[in-house]
Amino acid sequence: MKFIITIGREYGSGGRFIGELLAKKLNISFYDENLLTKASEESGLSEFVFKSYDEKKDAFFVNGAGLYSYDMSLGQKVFLAQFETIKNIAKNESCVIVGRCADYVLKDMENVISIFICAPMEDKIERAIKYYGLNPNKAQSQIAKINKKRKSYYNYYTDRDWGKANNYDLCINSNIGIDESVEAIIAYVKARFHIE
Repeated sequence: MKFIITIGREYGSGGRFIGELLAKKLNISFYDENLLTKASEESGLSEFVFKSYDEKKDAFFVNGAGLYSYDMSLGQKVFLAQFETIKNIAKNESCVIVGRCADYVLKDMENVISIFICAPMEDKIERAIKYYGLNPNKAQSQIAKINKKRKSYYNYYTDRDWGKANNYDLCINSNIGIDESVEAIIAYVKARFHIE
C-alpha cells in the first residue's frame, strides 16, 4: 500500500531528524530540501530561486490567469511549482515530506498522514546550538524568529493555522526522544493503515 507522511515542525524540534529516520525505518523516500531540486527540474525555475524563497512568505497579485502569470510574484511561482511537485511525488510513491505546506497540498488524499512536531524551548535551544551552530546567547530569539516565519508562510499560503492540533492527524512533543517519536509515528501508521 502506498502512503505519504507529511511533517510540519518547529525549528529545533528535531522534525527533520524524525522524518529522515522514519523514512529509513519504513524503507520509503524522504523529501526535505531535495524537494527543491526536484521542483526546480520539473518547473524550469532555478534551484537558487527555490532555496531563496524556501518557506518564506511573499506578497503577490491574484488574477487567476494560470500557473505562471506575469502578475505573480516569484515567491508565488515557487510555491505553486512546489505544490505541483508534491502532488506528483504523492501520486507515484510512498514517502515522508517535511515542511513546504505538504499537509495542506495533499489534504484531500485518503492515504496521507499529517504530523506536527513540537518541543519545549530548552530542547529546541539545545538542538539548535548542537546541530545548527546557533549562538547560545541568541538561540532563543533566532528560533522564535524562524518559527514566526514558518507560521507566517504556512498561514499565508493555506487556510489553516500552523501548529494548531486539529489541522493534523498526530501531534508529537519530541521531548520523548527522536527514536521514541519515530516509534510512536510508526505505531500510528500501522494502526491507521492496518499494517502488521
